[in-house]
Amino acid sequence: MRWPPRFFALAANFFLASALLVTLAASAQAHSGSSTPPPPGIQIPSLTHGQMAVIAGYRGDILALAQAQTVTDPTFRRLYNHGNLQFTYCLWGLMPGSQGDEESPFNECSHAYLATAKALLTYMATMPTAQRQAKALISDIDADMVRSGASWILCQYSGEAFSTGAVVEPRWRDMVFHLPSLAALLGTVATLTAAAWSIFGGRRPRTA
Repeated sequence: MRWPPRFFALAANFFLASALLVTLAASAQAHSGSSTPPPPGIQIPSLTHGQMAVIAGYRGDILALAQAQTVTDPTFRRLYNHGNLQFTYCLWGLMPGSQGDEESPFNECSHAYLATAKALLTYMATMPTAQRQAKALISDIDADMVRSGASWILCQYSGEAFSTGAVVEPRWRDMVFHLPSLAALLGTVATLTAAAWSIFGGRRPRTA
């Protein structure tokens, strides 16, 4: 099979765009020093590695309860919106090992969006319209955490507090050193390339 020049041009542009995105993200990360003071915003308590796994299983229930609220306030909305934004930055939790693997470049941002989900649930327990359901959900989560010993399972990000004033990005530069993340990235590139070929590469020029 002879590959048309347009296919190679499309693949090259895609690879260049991907490399540029990673480079820009890495550059932005390099200029954000960890020694700077916490940004302004609602402070979000840290979450242990074990607690993160339990909260991940309840995140859907937490969001469903939040979405059912018709009377909200600025604090609720900031926590809710920040959690969704952080989840998007973390590629929707789809990267392999993002929650369970401490070496994953997506582990810190997973801590961030799950800590925000826990903070949102804690805040809903103070809201009259959500108080009963939120406290019941907290009881279920606490019971699961006790059974799993979640509070004792720590990692390098377990003591890190977060804030609605800043978004935690994945450690883009480390992706090339984390094989599951690298494999997922290459698999996505291969899938997109194959899709582009099926759309554009299979077309034959019309002859008069």
